Amino acid sequence: MSTVLAAEAGGSTARNLTITLFLIFVAVTLAITIWASRQTKTATDFYAGGRSFSGFQNGMAIGGDYMSAASFLGIAGLIALYGYDGFLYSIGFLVAWLVALLLVAELLRNSGRYTMADVLAFRMRQRPVRTAAAVSTITVSIFYLLAQMVGAGALVALLLGIKPGTTFLGMDADTAKVATIILVGALMIIYVTVGGMKGTTYVQIVKAFLLLSGALLMTLLVLAKYKFNLSSLLGDAAASSGKGSAFLEPGLRYGVEVAGNATQTFYNKMDLLSLGIALVLGTAGLPHILIRFYTVPTAKAARKSVLWAIGIIGAFYLLTLALGFGAAALVGGKEIVAQDKAGNTAAPQLAEALGKDFLGGNLGGATLLAIIAAVAFATILAVVAGLTLASSSSLAHDFYANVVKKGQASERQEVTVARLSALVIGAVSIALSIYAQSLNVAFLVALAFAVAASGNLPAILYSLFWKRFNTSGAVWAIYGGLLSAVILVFFSPVVSGAPTSMFPEHDWQWFPLSNPGILSIPFGFLCGWIGTVISKEHDEEKYAELEVRSLTGAGAH
Repeated sequence: MSTVLAAEAGGSTARNLTITLFLIFVAVTLAITIWASRQTKTATDFYAGGRSFSGFQNGMAIGGDYMSAASFLGIAGLIALYGYDGFLYSIGFLVAWLVALLLVAELLRNSGRYTMADVLAFRMRQRPVRTAAAVSTITVSIFYLLAQMVGAGALVALLLGIKPGTTFLGMDADTAKVATIILVGALMIIYVTVGGMKGTTYVQIVKAFLLLSGALLMTLLVLAKYKFNLSSLLGDAAASSGKGSAFLEPGLRYGVEVAGNATQTFYNKMDLLSLGIALVLGTAGLPHILIRFYTVPTAKAARKSVLWAIGIIGAFYLLTLALGFGAAALVGGKEIVAQDKAGNTAAPQLAEALGKDFLGGNLGGATLLAIIAAVAFATILAVVAGLTLASSSSLAHDFYANVVKKGQASERQEVTVARLSALVIGAVSIALSIYAQSLNVAFLVALAFAVAASGNLPAILYSLFWKRFNTSGAVWAIYGGLLSAVILVFFSPVVSGAPTSMFPEHDWQWFPLSNPGILSIPFGFLCGWIGTVISKEHDEEKYAELEVRSLTGAGAH
């Protein structure tokens, strides 16, 4: 079997098909965006899609926002390389929705307007709280954007068959990656500035449908290959992985027991616990997910949208099992690692193998590869649009309208600033992504989750459920959680001091865990408590009003 994504005979076909399908998707989504721009007349239309989406539509859009390139490519790759342990990400991401459903979705929809800070600042001094929330939102969003756009550059180079020493349209691999990052960034800016929330939501709905369809098709082909005998599939996967029976048991990647080293064993187990905490609690603090609850007309629709999202995302993560084990069985661990050490190309490699089996020869492999490649592009474009909208909304609504203009900005001014913010944030993300191509994508995503869970979640939960909570507590919680997560990751083996670090030749590591969640999340809650009790500010009437609004929806916009 070829160790490249497209065999020589089918390489140009795969390349042409991939480009054609990608251009078709871009054309369709741009048409949707232009149509949506004609329906976007007010700030509510731009930020919240006019609150006109049904629970099912919003559930699909949440699924489209949540099932990122990290989910589709990353989780399939982790399962293909580490078997049982790779599925832990799927479980963590899915269980996280129960936290969002039970603690956040309905209350946030009832009490907010456009951004997460609307809830936090409701009973507090506007300027310090909104500034802190805007800083946190933009930090989380930019790290997520980097992960998606760096992933896009690497994916395009692989799928177009551009490797060191080869060229495409006169560009070498590095130049092609930069060109891709700029293209994805430009499209994302257009989606947000032209279509606002309506355009972005419809793009996400289309993308969710495509991703589910592509994953389902590949799953059915994998199962058909093994005559729907799961035992045979798992047996072949274990054999081809090179890990044997250990592939189907826990402990291959997480919580590894190191013989004769009790300290390292303890750290490994704590790292697993820390990762789990960050994954489960991070979702309820992700700004681009939280703003989706404002796009529905009622709290009931907000609950329904989360239930639909759980169903859609749950089904998708079950399919990743078949994709991961299918890749291990049909492509093999050595082939996957030879193409990409992190396993990020396992799903496209599986598509090529299935295409050869079921559609015949290199042309069949190239065809299915091109379809799955286009789906992966769609995934990246939809997610970056959602992230840009969240950060530009926060910058315009929280910082410009309420901090700079002290609530005196007109809706037209606010939307204009949001569009300009999308342009600036997009440009910053493009520039950083070009220089961040050597960074570990999983590190960027994990940092975004850790920051969201450490900074945003304590402030949101305290604000909704603690009568005594005040401005000082909110500012302490956000900045304390944000800084602790970033500092701990910076001094962890993810950044330096290990062969797999971002800077393997340097060593300033003193924090032994790869994920800071186990310390930074409780620290965020502790900072919020300390900040509250040292301040005498106290407004029980405002809390009572927020409680009524959050539970009944009275006064919700």
